[in-house]
Formats: sequence, C-alpha cells, structure tokens
Amino acid sequence: MVSPESVISPPLPGLLSPELDGLGVVLVPGGGRLRVWSGAADAVDLVIFDDTDLDWITATEPLAHVGGGVWEVTSPLLRPGVRYAIRVDGPQGPGNMFNHGALLLDPYTRGLVRTGYDGWRSAVVDGSFDWAGASKPRVPMDRTVIYEGHLKGLSKRHPDVPGALRGTYAGLAHPAMVHHFLDLGVTSIQLLPVHAFTTEPRLLQHGLTNYWGYNSLNFFTPHAAYATEDARRQGPDAVLREFKGMVKLLHEAGLEVILDVVYNHTAEEGIGGPRSSLRGIDNRAYYRQQADGAYIDVTGCGNSLDTSTDAAARLVLDSLRYWADDVQVDGFRFDLAATLGRDAAHTFTPDHPLLRAILDDPALEGVKKIAEPWDVGLGGWQTGGFGEGWSEWNDRYRDRVRNFWLSDVDYARRASTSPVGVGGFATRLAGSANTFVEERGPLAGVNFITAHDGFTLRDLVSYDVKHNHGNGEQNRDGADTNRSFNHGAEGPTDDEAILATRRKAMRNLLGTLLLSAGVPMLTAGDEFARTQRGNNNAYCHDSMLTWLSWEHAPWQRDLYAHVRHLLRLRRDNPALRPSRFARLGEHTPSASVMEWYDEHGRTMSGERWTDPAHRTLQYVAASTPEFEGFNRVLLMVHGTERPIDVTLPDIDGVTRFTSLWSSADEVPSAATETAYAPGEIVRLPGTSMRLFRAE
Repeated sequence: MVSPESVISPPLPGLLSPELDGLGVVLVPGGGRLRVWSGAADAVDLVIFDDTDLDWITATEPLAHVGGGVWEVTSPLLRPGVRYAIRVDGPQGPGNMFNHGALLLDPYTRGLVRTGYDGWRSAVVDGSFDWAGASKPRVPMDRTVIYEGHLKGLSKRHPDVPGALRGTYAGLAHPAMVHHFLDLGVTSIQLLPVHAFTTEPRLLQHGLTNYWGYNSLNFFTPHAAYATEDARRQGPDAVLREFKGMVKLLHEAGLEVILDVVYNHTAEEGIGGPRSSLRGIDNRAYYRQQADGAYIDVTGCGNSLDTSTDAAARLVLDSLRYWADDVQVDGFRFDLAATLGRDAAHTFTPDHPLLRAILDDPALEGVKKIAEPWDVGLGGWQTGGFGEGWSEWNDRYRDRVRNFWLSDVDYARRASTSPVGVGGFATRLAGSANTFVEERGPLAGVNFITAHDGFTLRDLVSYDVKHNHGNGEQNRDGADTNRSFNHGAEGPTDDEAILATRRKAMRNLLGTLLLSAGVPMLTAGDEFARTQRGNNNAYCHDSMLTWLSWEHAPWQRDLYAHVRHLLRLRRDNPALRPSRFARLGEHTPSASVMEWYDEHGRTMSGERWTDPAHRTLQYVAASTPEFEGFNRVLLMVHGTERPIDVTLPDIDGVTRFTSLWSSADEVPSAATETAYAPGEIVRLPGTSMRLFRAE
C-alpha cells in the first residue's frame, strides 16, 4: 500500500493548489520534512521537545517560505517518536490571532501526546502496518445495513470481552463483538467520532465529559483514549496500529467500518476559546468570519471551518484520503455536511468544489459518502439537496414514520380520528421519491428511526417528553419535538397492557425501517431495546447510562430475534431493496415495480391516500428478473388501533401468499410459512404489519 504522504493529489482545477501537496511530516532519508500552510504568517518555527519532558524545548528550527503560503523545513530531528509543535507569527489585525509564543499542533499530525492538564504535542509516527492481505469488503449499497454505535459504549460492558479490551479499538474487533454483528445481520459498523477530540471546559466544570466526540482536536489522529492501556503506554504508533488492527479484523469478518467525521468545526470553539492549532496558524483562512473578525457560526459549536478557502478544503480532502487509503476505512458519515458545502458567501451549493472533489478523487472511489444534510445556519436544511454519488440521512423518513406509528396514534386516542392518511407514510416506505431525484434513486436515502442523538427506540415509545436534567442545563438541551408516545404512562410502568403495546410499537418501527426501500441504519442497542431513561441528548454521559448492557430480559431477546429475522428477510428478498425508482409503464433494471391496494384488495383510489379514516395499505413490490432473479412480496400496514379484516388482492401470476413475518407476534416465528389464497381474508390486529411472499 502506498503511504498517503507520498501520494501527489491529482490537479483539481479551480479548487486546490498543487502547492498544497505533502503538508505535515513526511519521512525522508535521514529525517523528515515538515510543510505547514499559513497564507498570512511572517514566520513559522519547528519546536522539538525532550522525549520525557514535553515542556522542555530542546531545539527550534525556522521554516522557509517556499511559495503559495507553504512553509517548509527538512530536519534530521523529525524522526519517528519525536514530539514537536509549531510556532507561527504574523501581523495583527481583524481576523488574525497570531501569537509567536503559542505552541501549536500540526494540523496534519498523525500522532498526539498529552502534556499537563489540557496541553497537546504533535508526534511523528512511522505508520507502517502489515495488512496480511485483508481488503475492504465493498458491500453494495443495496445490501448495506448500517449499525451506528459508540466505539467505547459498544463493548464496555460485554461480559465476553476481556476487561483490558472493553471499550477499546481492540475490544470492538473481539470475536464476541464480531459474532454479534454477524449474527444480527448488519454489514457496516458506523462509529461515532474517533478523530482525536477533547472535552469543553464548561462540561468539565459540571463534572461531565464529551462522550460522543463531536469536538475534533485533529483530523488525522485516532482518539488515544479508545486504545488499550498497553497501546497508550507505548505511544501514538501503537495507538494507530491498534486502530488499523481493528479495521483489519473487521474486514476479515466481512464487516465495513464507516467513520462519523466532524470537519464542520473544531475544538477551538468561539473567539476566546483555545488557540491549539488552526486559529494560531491562520485564523482568517480556516474559519468563517465577518470583515471585523467576528465568527460566522453555522454549526452551533462556536466556529465553522471555511471550506471556501483552498487550505481548509484541502485539509478535509487530505484527511479523508488518509483514512480511506492508509487506514483502509470504508466510508464516512459527514456531520453537519451542509457546512462543508457553503461557498465564500456562506451559501450552500451542491456543486461546491470540495463536495465535487470528494466525489471525483480517485483515492475515494468506492468509499461510502453519507451526508448529514443540514446545519444550523441560514438555508442549512438540505435533505435531498446533495448531488448524485452522495447518500443522505433522511430525516423526512424518520419524522413521517414516527408520526405514523406514534404521534398519529396518540392524536387519534384524544381526537377519535387520525390526523392524516397513509399517503405520506407510503412514500417513505417506497424510497422517498419526492425527496431524491430519479437519477439518485432510493439508495440515496439512509433511513433511520433513531440515531445517537435523540431518544433510543425504547424511550421513543416510553416517554412523551425529554428528561435531560443530568446534563447540567436545566433540561433546556435536546430536542423538544420528538414525535414520541408513551402509550399511557411516562417512563417505567408495571402495566402489562402498556408494555405490550410499547413492544408492538417497537416492532412496527423496526419492521418499517428494515423493509423500506433505501439504506437502513440501526442504532446500536435498539435491537434489544436499550434505554437512556428518557435522556434524548446523552452526549455528556460516559457511564452505564450510555454503555450498552448485554444482560437482557426474555422480551428483549425476542425483540432481537425479530430484528435478526427481518434482516434475513431483507437479504433474501431483493424486491425490498431496489437500486432505482421504476418508471411507470417502462422496464427499469434494478428497480421494484410497486402496486398499492386497500384493505378490500382493490387498487388504492386517490382519495384513500389522504383520508385519515383509511390508514390500511397493501404494498406489493416485484423485482426485475435480472436483479438477483424475480421476487415479489406483499406488505400489509394497518395504522389505527382497531383491528381490521384485510382481503388479499388478486394479482396476475400469484396463486398464494406465504406469511413471512408479523409485528403482532411477540416471537417472530409464530405465524411464518402459513399460506393464503388471493381473495382470502386476513385479520390484522390494531397498529400492526405483516409481510408475505407472493408466489
């Protein structure tokens, strides 16, 4: 494998200057070469520290300006294991924050070492690793099932993972964890941020920590606290080897690794925050700001990376290339991706040079690119607005599905009628064609019901309101609109009727997620109904509240069996996972032809889609023969709490419907493989789903 330090990026006209190639430290015969970009600096120095005392400076060397804002030095002191910093000086003025006394991190450093309470030093790493033939699984998008989890929280409490490995990179790749992923049926492990990050001072003052990690210190270095104690003791090279070892073992098991990357802002916060790297190197070039130097914050985190500048855009692109090539990760989920697509006028455009470069760069070919398509700035909500080649978190799907199974049911209990019909829900079930243009198809949408932020699945059906008092913000933080429904009691209850209804609601939500067209994302722990006791913003809790429990009651094991069964059905029935939208009256390869029937087995009429009194639907999807062979399924959906009799439709070529799954069953195998004839009546309990194979 070619080290990314030696790869010269292809010219990107109108975007990034070739002069920005090779930034950071590159090992050369007899030492190393350091290149730093600062367009406004007057002087840049390399600072070398003692191996044991990271506050003791042993040498300094000036960098020479070689053009294009790039400063460079080649030194025998830059050898693997050396700890270093940079000092930058320049003119004062609006937007500039130079301080020649500040010891700054190299933005491209591959290793970090902590010094004192809140200080850091860059470290030169060797980076070599034997992949022993392990390669990326390259799971096709139509077969991709994303499992979003926290690196530490996934294995921290697992009884079969050795204590020294729990909550670490090595722990995630332990056979016990790999067995869980494979047994469940997911394909791609999406990790919350693992770039080096730090905790904000305000959280430390409350005795809390930044658990999620959306506060990046550096874009090239794995978070050392997630490595084993032995690796941390050995230093940055060992931490990086452990991370690569995790990727290697997961790849050998056929599992992909997707990283949640936070390029929209950094841990330097707002003006007055830390000056640890970019702010001291060239504040005006790296952060969005007004003419007087005031920050333009479209992230809600104090600063916003200004990707309209070559240096900031190149920093992001080079980081992606490093993780995709040298560390062999399979994909990226871009936090607040709308920020990355804002131009010099701070307006989002899907044709932003950085977004195009991410799609076009050969080093990122085949890498999954998933946008969180919004930020908090003006014009920041952009779901459906990214170009072909991107997948996007589909918040419209999340909201409509929650409404259908939860808040609409809550409304109907109080108003004796549902607020809307089944039309909007059906659109989401079929791939959100009203959100993603035809050329992109249903796989442009990453469907989800829950994510790391917000209620867990169990809490979604157990709480009407958030309970975030432990976050130190008087319950002001976290979303107030959750589209949740507690089904008659807030939080824990002994009422078996309420508990049974909650369990069925979870099965309806999971069934919808895993049987919909699009790419499903399952949040870790939802497969066995994890709870955070009503906290819908547990970003600051590194504790039993957020670590997955592996001790489960029988009903939780039953729910796990449902998820496992649904994922098998999704694999076995290509009609459920089309790659394209079908065109009416045309043969469209890799698409599923969809037909819609009402509870009487008749084709859905126009008024039935919007009539709140009619929330029952039969959805038939048939794959094209060249797409893994011909396959046809029928899904019944019933969205009111009254039971209903449903007549199976009469479809050309179908002689029987074989039951495959029902959300009304506590155990998934109870009603499978029962055959029904066209025209036969099936009794559906209130708020339930049922899947059939049409043969």
